[in-house]
Amino acid sequence: MAPFFYHNMTKYISSLLVAITLLFTSFCHATSEVEIGGLLLDNTKSRLGHDFYHEFSQLWRDIPNTQGINVQIIEQLVPRAGTRLSLRLNGRTIYVTHFGRRQTPVKEKVEQAIFILIDAMKRSQYQQDSLDMAGDGW
Repeated sequence: MAPFFYHNMTKYISSLLVAITLLFTSFCHATSEVEIGGLLLDNTKSRLGHDFYHEFSQLWRDIPNTQGINVQIIEQLVPRAGTRLSLRLNGRTIYVTHFGRRQTPVKEKVEQAIFILIDAMKRSQYQQDSLDMAGDGW
């Protein structure tokens, strides 16, 4: 009885190894074709922050060449003062704005933030491409 059990067990293990290999191969092949066009992360908490994110995301979709760019909107609630919104590009803060406790229009601040973001993206791309301007600018 032991040889029968041993034969079935080895057959089971070999078929399991084949299945895992096929799964791993298909997974590796699938992930090599996936490309993320640019991440916009929402770390807002209030309604005002969500409105800012929504307006910003509508404009973010229209920006070309966002591959490899991570943008994060972070909201910090300040007691009795309102809220502070920060915009980070690849981990570096590029824009900070404050909103009071009352509802204020966000469209102007969103447009200002998007222009600053585009300028920061352009500067970071220029610094990466140009060896002359790397470091001290000479």
